[in-house]
Amino acid sequence: MTQQEELVGHLAELRKRLILISLWFFATLCAGLYVSPRLLLLLKRHSAAASIEWNVFSFTDGLFIYLRCAFLVAALFTLPLVLYQVWAFVRPGLTEREAKGTFAYVPVSFLLFVSGVSFGYFLVFPMMLHFMKAMNESVGAVETYGMDRYFSFLFNVVFPLGVTFEMPIVILFLTRLGLLNPARIRSVRKYAYVGLAIVGSCISPPDLVSHLSVTVPLLLLFELSALISARFSRKWAAAVPTAG
Repeated sequence: MTQQEELVGHLAELRKRLILISLWFFATLCAGLYVSPRLLLLLKRHSAAASIEWNVFSFTDGLFIYLRCAFLVAALFTLPLVLYQVWAFVRPGLTEREAKGTFAYVPVSFLLFVSGVSFGYFLVFPMMLHFMKAMNESVGAVETYGMDRYFSFLFNVVFPLGVTFEMPIVILFLTRLGLLNPARIRSVRKYAYVGLAIVGSCISPPDLVSHLSVTVPLLLLFELSALISARFSRKWAAAVPTAG
């Protein structure tokens, strides 16, 4: 097979996988539209939102909320398929051991993302909401919340944490590529701490307890990532046959 024919074959395979992902995304989007009313009512029963009245300030607010909710449902359930298709696409270029090792990234990456979203929804978002309400009440403001603003605030808090919780997989992947190693991770630890502290302060209320409640788990996640990287780095180094 010539190099050109091989390239055409890869592009055809990529096209097939992209079509499959698109069809699955469309199907889950339709399912998301169907479950959006129930999901929104479930979100409304959250302890932090139970006392808040949702208002709409334009005729299209409700429609956009439904579409956004459906899109997020579709994105969440499409993520595992995307990860699997990426793995399957690069699978022919991997050894059997590498294929088995990298396949574990697919479910672990999805579970980490869900864990981050759950952490944000059940811990960080209620703290932020209670703090903002207390601030508004302290100045005697009348609270009138729009649905669109409420969900924008929710998603801006929750989904960055979902991405941040992917840190162990990202660091492990970079270690596998040789771009990171335990020594390099130790050398950037203090900078990582500062960066994670800034992230924690940006997505938590400006008080010490809230800062610690968000920042400490992020720092522990970084240390867990460093430990995993060190362990697998030694394991991969031991598996490389020595010369002679």
